[in-house]
Amino acid sequence: MSTPTVAEEKAERAQEKTKPKTKAALDFSQQAQRLGQYSPDQEDDATGSTQAIEAKFITPQDAVIETADGGRLPAVPIEEAKKLNELRDEVDEEHRSEEVPKQTNMRESKDGSVHGAHLGEERGGEGQTDTPLMSQTPPSRTNPLFPPLPMYGPPSILRRFQCWLFRLSSSILSLCFLLVIILGALFTSTPVLAGRLWLRLTFRDPNKKRPFSEEEERRRKARRLAERAWQKGKQNELTKSINDGGEGAESEEFIPLEGGPDKIPCDVRYYARRVGLDCEIFDVQTEDGFIIELWHIYNPREYQRRKPSERAPHSPEIFPDHPETSQPQNESQKKKKYPVLLIHGLLQSAGAYCTNDDDSLAFFLAKSGYDVWLGNNRCGFNPRHTMLKYGDPRMWAWNIRQMGVMDLPALISRVLSETGFDKLGLIAHSQGTTQTLVALAKEQRPEISDKISVFCALAPAAYAGPLIGKMYFKFMRVISPGMFRAMFGIHAFIPFMMIMHSILPPRFYGAMGYQVFSFLFNWSDERWELDLRDRLFQFSPVYVSAESMRWWLGRECFAKQKCILATREEKIIEDKEDEQEDQQENSPESSESDEPDRSMSSQPRPKRTDDDRAKYAWYGPGTPPFALWVGGNDELVDGRRLLRRFERNREPHVDVVHSKVIEGYEHLDVIWAMDAIEKVGKEVREVIWKTASDEVRNMCRVPRGCEDLKEEDFYRRRDHGGQVERRELDTTTGEWSKRGREQVSGGGGEGDKDLEENIKQAEEKVL
Repeated sequence: MSTPTVAEEKAERAQEKTKPKTKAALDFSQQAQRLGQYSPDQEDDATGSTQAIEAKFITPQDAVIETADGGRLPAVPIEEAKKLNELRDEVDEEHRSEEVPKQTNMRESKDGSVHGAHLGEERGGEGQTDTPLMSQTPPSRTNPLFPPLPMYGPPSILRRFQCWLFRLSSSILSLCFLLVIILGALFTSTPVLAGRLWLRLTFRDPNKKRPFSEEEERRRKARRLAERAWQKGKQNELTKSINDGGEGAESEEFIPLEGGPDKIPCDVRYYARRVGLDCEIFDVQTEDGFIIELWHIYNPREYQRRKPSERAPHSPEIFPDHPETSQPQNESQKKKKYPVLLIHGLLQSAGAYCTNDDDSLAFFLAKSGYDVWLGNNRCGFNPRHTMLKYGDPRMWAWNIRQMGVMDLPALISRVLSETGFDKLGLIAHSQGTTQTLVALAKEQRPEISDKISVFCALAPAAYAGPLIGKMYFKFMRVISPGMFRAMFGIHAFIPFMMIMHSILPPRFYGAMGYQVFSFLFNWSDERWELDLRDRLFQFSPVYVSAESMRWWLGRECFAKQKCILATREEKIIEDKEDEQEDQQENSPESSESDEPDRSMSSQPRPKRTDDDRAKYAWYGPGTPPFALWVGGNDELVDGRRLLRRFERNREPHVDVVHSKVIEGYEHLDVIWAMDAIEKVGKEVREVIWKTASDEVRNMCRVPRGCEDLKEEDFYRRRDHGGQVERRELDTTTGEWSKRGREQVSGGGGEGDKDLEENIKQAEEKVL
C-alpha cells in the first residue's frame, strides 16, 4: 500500500476544512435571510440587498441588525445575534464580528430576581405561542420586569395574512373598547354639564368657584385685546404697551410673529411664534433605525434657522468622537446658552410643553436664557423608520425599554452634537421620567449618565398609583397576551384615535379629549386656564405600539409589579424593612439617644448605610443628581414612594438636590396648572443652573432669575453616600389665598405684571 504524497495530504486537509466552511456558509446565508428585511426573492433594484450581515450590540441586552446595504433593523434575541456573528466569522476568517458584551452590569434584587440579559433561557416561551407567525423565534428573556418581545422575520404570504387578521380583529375590538370609554366619559360628565347649564340659566357664573377665576378673566380680556390689535396691525405697539409694566428688556427681545384669533393647530411653531419665539425640527436616527423628531425652540432675533440639510438625520452612531455638526456661530456676541432637553409623557408629544403661551415650561425656559430642545419618542405623529414600513410588525415590536435605551441616548447625542456641550440638563414628565429611570439603571444604559448634568423629574412614574385598580385597567390586566394582541393588534395602539384627530374640528377634538382623559385618569381642569384647555389636547394622543401599552397595562409587567424596576416581592420586603426601621427609630431608647442630634440640625437624620444598600440599588456610581416634583393628589403614579426610596438611602449613589410635594396637584398640573411656573418652572430653572459645572457657568449666560445665587448654593458631588435634600411640602395649592392668586398674576412666565392696569393703558393708547 503506497503512502500518500505530501501534495495529497495537503489536498485532503484542504478538503476537510472546506466541508465545515461550506456548511457554515449555508447556515450563515439562512440566518442572514431569517434576520433580514426581505427574503432574496422579494428584493429588487429599489430595495437592494436587505440581508443581515452582522449584529451590533448596543447594550448587552440589545443587538440590532446591520444589513448589507448599511441599514439598521430593530433588535433581535441575543442568541440569534450571536449565531449570526459566529457564522460570519467562520465564513470570513479575516473578519471579526462584534462579540457579546460581558455581563458586567447585572443587578440583583432582594427577592432573588436577576435583572439583565440571561442567555439560553425559556426557548419555548412567549415568542412562539402568543404571536404564532411562521418566522417568529423565541427571544432571550431580559428580566422579570421586561418580558421578551415577539420576533418577526421577513414578510411571507402567511405572515401577511396573519398580520391583516390581527389588524382586522383589533380594528373592531379596539374601536368597541374606545366607544365604551367615550360613552363612559359622556355618562359621567352629564351631571357636571347639567350643573353648569343650571347655573347659566339662573344667571350665575359656573366658573366663579374656579381657583383662578379672576386671573382667568384678566387673561381672557388681554388675549381678546391682543387678537383685535393684531387684526388691525397694531400688535407690536400693543405688546410693548402691555409688557412695559413688567420686564422691559423682555418685551423688546421677544416680539410675536403670529397673532389674531387662536386657530388651535397641532403645530408647535405656531404657538412659539405667538410668544416671539420660533421652532425648527431636526430628524434624529436611533441606533435601531427609527427616525424621531427633535424640536429646537429659539429666539429668531438671535438665531438663524438651520438649513434642511443640516437638520437631516445623522448616522445612527451616538456620541461620536467627532460630531458631524456643532452649534452655528450665528448668534449675537452674547455668551452661549446652556442646553436643556425636555421629554414628554405617555400618549403625548413634546407639544405638551408649549400650549400655555408664556406659561409653557419650554417657552419660559427659553426666555429665561436656556437653549431649549424638545424630544419626541419613536413613531409619534409620523411613524418613520429607515427601512421598515407602517404595516411591518417589526416597526411596532418595542416598549419602554427601547424608548429608554435607544430614543433617549439618540436625542441627547444630537443635542450635544448641535450645541457643542459635553452635558445637558434633562427634564421629563410622567412616561419621560420612566424611560429615563429605566435607561440610567445599572443593567440598562448607565453610561449616558456622563451626558446629563441633572435629571428633573416632573410627576415621576416609577411606582403605580391607585388608579391602576380601575375596572378598565383591570380588564386589560386579566386578558392573556394573545388576547391582548387580538384585541389591540401588533401594530399601533388604537390608531383610530389619530384618524379622528385629523378629521375632527380642533375645538371639538380638544373638548372630547379632555372628557375622555378626565374619565380615564380622574383629572380635572380646575387649575388649568380654561380658555387654553382645548389646546392642551392637540398634541395627544400619538402613535404608540400596542406592545408598549401591553407593558404598561398587561398582566406581566407594570400593572402586575406596580413598579418599573422592582418586583412586587421586593416591594413587600422593603415595606417590612421600613416598618422595622421605623419601630427601631421610634423606640424610647432611640428617641433619647437621638434627641441631642435632632436639636442641632434641621436636616432629617440620615439612614444607616451598608453594603446591601449599594448592592440592591437601582443605580450605580456616576448617576447624575435628581430633582423631583410630585403632585400631592396624583393618583396615576405614587411619587411619594419614590421619594421615600431616596430618603431611606436605598440609592446611595444618587444625590437628590431638590424634592417637593405640591398638595392638591394632579398628574398634569406640574406642567399645565396656571401656577406651575411659580411652583415648578422657576425651581427647575434654578436647579439646572445650580448643578451646571463651573466651566459651563463661566461660558454661558446666567439665566434670568438666577443672578443672585451665591457660590455656596451650587451643587458639589460628595465622594461617599447619597445626598438627599429635605422634602419640601407646598400646601398653598389647596388654599387659594391672596398669595396664591398673586403667584400667577399677569402671566407671562415670571408673573410679575399688573396685567389689569397694563390692559387699561393699552386700550387707551392703541384701540
